[in-house]
Amino acid sequence: MALKSPETIRLKPSGRPRVAVALPGTGSDADFARRAFGAAAAASGLEFVAAEPDPRGLIAGYRAALDAAAARGPILAAGISLGAAIAVEWAAEHPGNVTGVIAALPAWTGADTTDCPAALSAAFTADRLAADGLEPVIEGMRATSPAWLADALTQSWRAQWPQLPRALREAAGYAWPDVERLGSVGVPVALVAAIDDPVHPLAVAEQWAETIPEAALYRITLDELGADPAVLGRIGFAAFD
Repeated sequence: MALKSPETIRLKPSGRPRVAVALPGTGSDADFARRAFGAAAAASGLEFVAAEPDPRGLIAGYRAALDAAAARGPILAAGISLGAAIAVEWAAEHPGNVTGVIAALPAWTGADTTDCPAALSAAFTADRLAADGLEPVIEGMRATSPAWLADALTQSWRAQWPQLPRALREAAGYAWPDVERLGSVGVPVALVAAIDDPVHPLAVAEQWAETIPEAALYRITLDELGADPAVLGRIGFAAFD
């Protein structure tokens, strides 16, 4: 199947959403999701909710945020990494409550995450936190990460401590949607992938774009994301214009 692209397809949302709901990625927080999607949601005249991760029940908390928003009217679901997968899965289960999905930086396909970089990273970090404590792990993360990512994770990790290892282990054990689930998504999906992100491989986003019935794939770089996280919202919302 030929890869669908923004040059050949414009997404048609199934109705007008009332609320945009943004779900952060593993170890991230509502502040980053707000910076990624909040401005674009405001420009579109939508109420906006950025879900704050509950490290005691990460996935259940995200799904509850989607449920609560959908009780007020149709939603546009947006997510980053793990949040993108949960948004896509929820949309497949609730096609009548969602008009479209923005899925940024998907990390894997299928339940077998043996070789999934994101799952391996989450499990490794959880182990290091348990062994060494928060501040030494933050120090090591900051030494090996771009400044924008280091600052974002420092903020979110400190806020989720001491439950952070629990959240990371839950994320590491998450079964990513398989091709059957992706193929069952009944609403349009705008995918945004970073071409140089080893934790969220471009090939995964390409597979999702090929498998989801109505999808468009947009490519950025990590430098673009770091310079302005709102690039995710601008690209994602523009896909539905």
